[in-house]
Amino acid sequence: MSPSLPFDLRSQRLWISPERCVFWEEEACLVVSDLHFGKTGHFRKSGIAIPQSVYREDLQRLLTVVGHFKPRTVLFTGDLFHSRENLEHALFCRWRESIPVDRLLLIRGNHDILPEDAYKGMDIELHGQGYSMGPFRFVHDIGREEEPEEDGYLISGHIHPGIRISGAGKQSLRLPCFLFRERYAVLPAFSRFTGLALVEPTRSDRVFAVIPPERGRGGQSSVIAIQ
Repeated sequence: MSPSLPFDLRSQRLWISPERCVFWEEEACLVVSDLHFGKTGHFRKSGIAIPQSVYREDLQRLLTVVGHFKPRTVLFTGDLFHSRENLEHALFCRWRESIPVDRLLLIRGNHDILPEDAYKGMDIELHGQGYSMGPFRFVHDIGREEEPEEDGYLISGHIHPGIRISGAGKQSLRLPCFLFRERYAVLPAFSRFTGLALVEPTRSDRVFAVIPPERGRGGQSSVIAIQ
């Protein structure tokens, strides 16, 4: 796995991973957003031929990241699952039984529509509105209005942020990104089977872009600081 970049926020050390997640060093907590497990199965049920390998690759990436950072806690900021139960949920259950993690926490996202008993069966702690830990408050969507500062610095997902990088002439790239603003952060979607919502950073924002591996040449993703 390619190197992660260190980033200090609220006196805490975060590691920005090219696999589109964040490792919080002090709490040994891996923070992941928008995996959308089950999405490819949902499309196949609708008659759209999405190969299951897309899902398996995302699950393998998650296993690799957990093996690399060895977190005590994995915290999902919403949309862990995309729809109702299907074969991909069963595969996730098998993965959950073998993963050496003390806690799995899920902030319920708009796509997390399974009954609460289903999450309990997977030993996942479900939190409907948000979850506070140290100086941070984890939510799925920051919404139209940011929460008061007393609730902590917000870390969210939901919008699948991306940034456009322009080169010479009319060349440009759209890349997933981590967006850190004064009072909140938005993480990129972990799943590669998602779209991007382009963001317009201000001068005070910190942005880290994810560079995908070159198509057809193998390799690994990398992450770079844009500003």
